[in-house]
Formats: sequence, structure tokens, C-alpha cells
Amino acid sequence: MEYTHLGRTGLRVSRLCLGTMNFGPITPESDAHAIMDRAHEHGINYFDTANVYGWDKGKGLTERIIGNWFAHGGGRRERTVLATKVYGAMSDWPNDSRLSALHIRRACDASLQRLQTEYIDVYQMHHVDRDSPWDEIWQAMETLVHQGKILYVGSSNFAGWHIAQAQAAAERRHFLGLVSEQSLYNLLVRQVELEVLPACQSYGLGVIPWSPLAGGLLGGVVRKEREGRRRTSEQSADLLQRHREAIEAYEDFCADLGEEPADVGIAWLLQRPGVTAPIVGPRTVEQLDGPLHALTLTLDAKALARLDEIFPGHRPAPEDYAW
Repeated sequence: MEYTHLGRTGLRVSRLCLGTMNFGPITPESDAHAIMDRAHEHGINYFDTANVYGWDKGKGLTERIIGNWFAHGGGRRERTVLATKVYGAMSDWPNDSRLSALHIRRACDASLQRLQTEYIDVYQMHHVDRDSPWDEIWQAMETLVHQGKILYVGSSNFAGWHIAQAQAAAERRHFLGLVSEQSLYNLLVRQVELEVLPACQSYGLGVIPWSPLAGGLLGGVVRKEREGRRRTSEQSADLLQRHREAIEAYEDFCADLGEEPADVGIAWLLQRPGVTAPIVGPRTVEQLDGPLHALTLTLDAKALARLDEIFPGHRPAPEDYAW
């Protein structure tokens, strides 16, 4: 396993991040524990979750599954860089969501209890809260750091100017501020290249792409459909219909390379400037084993240029749309 620093920090994380959103709603707890054990066997030390995961089966369920796994001991917690999130509504009560100081404090304590741990390595804001001032947010986060309940703060789904706002406010308070940004980023969806990635590179944030395979559309979906091995959801079917020509060209190109489409998609992300670790969200142990090949796959300049032809990207703003 390769390791790298999370942004400008001294914290070292694996180049793949284990996503846990399937734990509970799709993957039974015993299988989830097996996946986490296998992740450690492969050297994956970076795990991502959120307090709302569990969804219809109960928000907080995924954190409880991870907490039960930590409780087995054997160095599981000590070997894990644990990231969870705050923002989503945990109930219908007015102060049980978003980023008020009150909710941040309560949500952190609740996550710690479910996760059966004394601290969270990276506490991530799941979304920007336009109604909570940055001084309030940072005061709450500073308190959690001083209490030893969190070590670092990250963001998710922020725009570039949100990152700039956050870092300017943190600097005024002499606080470290954000160390990572978790964004939707894959060959099919490249808007973050306009301003989010430049902002992250300028401020020293690690970039954690979620949905690296665009919900499976970059994982060989056309071939699997032809072989009768995959049924796409209505939403995925609509996306596939809109991008079928490009996705078919992509699968043909991967076949020419002699590589699986999923491996090429993740390898491409690993070679993007500023990217720390794409999130892989396996439903089974076997699905976790697959992406490891991407760590050893290097795409040459010709291959990268062909991928840009199939899935055109963005130059940093404003040059992407102005002189």
C-alpha cells in the first residue's frame, strides 16, 4: 500500500479510502467487519463514514457497526485514520442538523458514543451551512480540538469560494482550518477542476474524491449489461443513455489497454494533481480486492490524452471560460 500526507498535515493516509456508506443498509454487519479487516490486511488505514449513514434503516447505524468492530480490539482503532461527518438532520428537531455550535457539539458526542472511540481523526462538514457564521463554526471546532475529541477538520461538497471563506476565517483565529475536501470527482464529472481543485492546492487541502466510478457507470457497465450481469437504476439508466457513446468509447479504450474500466478510472484519479485518496465503497470483500490493482497502474501521456478526448475536462477558472 502507498501512503501520502493528508494535505499539508503530517498525517499519513493510504492512497485508497474505505467508504462505509453501504454498511448496514446493504452490507450486513458481519460482512462489514470482514471488509474492514481485509482493508487493514491490504494496508488501507483511512476509513470514511458519516453520522447519517444507515439512512432508512436508522441514521447512525453505520457508525455503530464501525464502533462494534473497534470494540473487538486487536489494534483496530489505533491502525485506523477515522473520518466522519456532521451536518445532516438526525431528527426533525430544529437544532439537530446543520452547523450551529450546538449541533456540532451534540453531533460529535453522539458520533463518539456510536463509534466507541475517544476521538475522531478527521471531522468533516458534510455540506456548507450558509446560515452559520464561520466564527461560530470554528469556535465549536476549536473547542472540540482542545477537548481532544477531534484532531483535524475537513469539508465535503464545498465550492472553491467556500474553502477560501473558511480558511480566511480560520487564519484570523490562528486555527489550522480545513485539511481536506471530499468532492464528487470522476472522469464523467469534472467540474471541481474549475475552482475547487485549485483552491485545495492553494490552501494545502487533501482531495478525497467520492463516487470515483460515477455510480458504476465507469466500471464496465455496458459490457455487464450485455452479459446480463447488471441492472441499472432509473437514475443510472438515464445517465448511461445520455453518455452512452462516451462510455462505450471508454470501455473500448480500456479493452485496448488490457485493463478493467474500474481500474483505469481509479488510476486516473490517483494521477490527478492534488488527489489524496479516492473513496472505494465495496459491498463485499471481493469488491474491495478489485481496486488494489489501480495502485500499480500508471497511465502514460498518450492514455491520459485519450481519456481527455473521451471525457473532456476543465482548465482552472477563469481560463476555462475567459482569456
